[in-house]
Amino acid sequence: MSFGHRTGLTVVAAMNPIVLVVTGHVTRDVVPALCTELETLLNGPRGAAPDQGAPDQGAPVECDLGGVERADLALVEAVARLALVARRAGRQLRLRRVGPELQGLLDLVGLADVVALEEPEGRVPRP
Repeated sequence: MSFGHRTGLTVVAAMNPIVLVVTGHVTRDVVPALCTELETLLNGPRGAAPDQGAPDQGAPVECDLGGVERADLALVEAVARLALVARRAGRQLRLRRVGPELQGLLDLVGLADVVALEEPEGRVPRP
């Protein structure tokens, strides 16, 4: 009796991406800690090489910004630095639940072309 060769956890990895959740008021002082947290996620078991059963190295890293209190330049700096951390790991940063204020700031500074944004239906609606 032969069961064939299992192909691994590709489907599970696609369903469970690496997600960094950012909440509260983001200041310049917390940006290094956010970058360290993302590096820890990328270097942990879920960010390891695909042959170890982890997500694809090219898979985007998701950053949920729905709990952020306000969009300002400190948050834009955080997004830029998180995108750099992800890029150094061979991945792209994808933003979830981006409010219209942050979307405008990202467009203004040119970061909207650097990070991937969730589809419009998933964005936080205007108040």
